[in-house]
Amino acid sequence: MTSEILTEKQAAAYSPNVLAFYGDCVYEEFVRRHIVLEHQTNAGRLHKLAVERVRASYQSAAVAVIEPLLTEREADILRRGRNAGGISVPKSAKPSDYRRATALEALFGYLSLTGQNERLNELFDAICASLSLDSDAVEEK
Repeated sequence: MTSEILTEKQAAAYSPNVLAFYGDCVYEEFVRRHIVLEHQTNAGRLHKLAVERVRASYQSAAVAVIEPLLTEREADILRRGRNAGGISVPKSAKPSDYRRATALEALFGYLSLTGQNERLNELFDAICASLSLDSDAVEEK
């Protein structure tokens, strides 16, 4: 596996759907690492916690948290992700939430491909600081 860092221009040349495809795994890795470091519990419970944080509604709320923090370039990538065509919205999600979740994933994909790991950490930390997840509610589901 290559760990090639792309220029911003190269990364921006990818379609928002491709950026979101890659960003989905980048975001989920951040979520899983955060959960493992935060909770001492079994894998089933960790999975439930992760699912709650990668759900479209949670990611949509995360967009609201980070939007004021974005540079002009980042806001453009987010906009492109939100407006991407060819998105099939699952029945479990509202279209507006799903589009915003796709936007978040596109941004995370873009930042990862361009090697902006510190920026990824800043944005993810802002999300974690602003959005709490009631662990008891997850356990009841």
